[in-house]
Amino acid sequence: MGGFLSLAGPKSETKEYHEVSQYETCKRQRLSPSIDEESPRLIPSLPDELSVQIIARLPRICYFNVRLVSRKWKATVMSPELFKLRQELGTTEEWLYMLTKVEEDKLLWHALDPLSKRWQRLPMMPSVVYDEGSSKGSSALWMWSMLGPSIRIADFIRGWLGHKSSFDQMPLCGCAVGAVDGCLYVLGGFSRAAAMKCVWKFDPIQNAWIEVPAMSTGRAYCKTGILNDKLYVVGGVSQGRGGLTPLQSAEVFDPSTGIWSQVPNMPFSKAQVLPTAFLADMLKPIATGLTSYMGRLCVPQSLYSWPFFVDVGGEIYDPETNSWNEMPNGMGDGWPARQAGTKLSVVVDGELYAFDPSSSLDSGKIKVYDQKEDAWKVVIGKVPIYDFAGSESPYLLAGFHGKLHVITKDANHEIAIMRADLHDTDSIPSSSTSDIAGFSDSLADSDAVIWKIIATRDFGAAELVSCQVLAI
Repeated sequence: MGGFLSLAGPKSETKEYHEVSQYETCKRQRLSPSIDEESPRLIPSLPDELSVQIIARLPRICYFNVRLVSRKWKATVMSPELFKLRQELGTTEEWLYMLTKVEEDKLLWHALDPLSKRWQRLPMMPSVVYDEGSSKGSSALWMWSMLGPSIRIADFIRGWLGHKSSFDQMPLCGCAVGAVDGCLYVLGGFSRAAAMKCVWKFDPIQNAWIEVPAMSTGRAYCKTGILNDKLYVVGGVSQGRGGLTPLQSAEVFDPSTGIWSQVPNMPFSKAQVLPTAFLADMLKPIATGLTSYMGRLCVPQSLYSWPFFVDVGGEIYDPETNSWNEMPNGMGDGWPARQAGTKLSVVVDGELYAFDPSSSLDSGKIKVYDQKEDAWKVVIGKVPIYDFAGSESPYLLAGFHGKLHVITKDANHEIAIMRADLHDTDSIPSSSTSDIAGFSDSLADSDAVIWKIIATRDFGAAELVSCQVLAI
């Protein structure tokens, strides 16, 4: 279902992707002597059990070339059993998967191996569209554009007030992204005026997209989170008679069984106590984030009425009691908000971090939640962010290798993955700065962190959309 990265030479690290089509791969295999024909073993003179032990210890980035050796080698490196063995041996690797928008209607996934600094471009996502005139229900999904032009939150909030404009004619947008059990998931979204239920999964072992059971409710701009190896989906919006309608429902997907189950609706308790009926009708409650923290799901919430939004704390889902409770006041009221109230957060090494853009578009702060004091505290006073016009997400947060990472564009307009090495202020030498070219001035007042760029890539005019981390 698409090309994969060739690592034939060192130039692949700095030059454009060298992709090999399925036709070229098959041609190579026909021209090369097959080990399957010469020997029934993976490695001659070695039992296959020992050969698999050796392969399991290879860096995962090598598998893209290893599978070209023969059909048997390809079957081995694409088998779930090999990756289970990697887990047992402790050779599992964390890769960063990043979604970018390169044109008005084209989005691409890219994977980064942080250790080798090498990139892989994923196969294109399957394309679907909902046929409103069809009576086939869920089967009325036709090949089209899985992720069409991105529309800003402000644009679809106008729909709540009945200003539909050209929304009904827009291609699919507003899909949610999640990651569980070593796979990427793309869920729902809008196609024209219909909220989608469909769910697609990318299996990095097979290097392919497959359709999985659909959600019970069509939803767009929903929030996703992982808890107990299950994928939770909460909130979002659907198309109602008067425009877009916020959803209070939630559901959970178990990848081991392929079954969706219902979760109790979010009460939106603070939204129920508005002082007047006018405000209750005007302000629309919506989930603005979702983070798995301390074994529970934390969902910050807001009330919207274009062009305003008001934070109303949030709610926490406890899987043990299968119930929602109001979020602690300090946690909910102080949760930093970015564009249109969306809450951007990540958990790293058990700590909950959130990005606070403050009032500046070219910098921001990172805060950490102090559970004992029920308060958000600044841990990084200034994050070097370059504002690039028209971007939906000028920055993303990710946690891997036990470190907090910020993904943004650098001074050369290349997408940069920056690692934040946090230190006690007293332990930092006065000469400590950063190895990020062009960022030294921005870091002058950042005494508690040393920034390090672990990888960059020139994606041209591409914009950041979302990111996930997979451990495989």
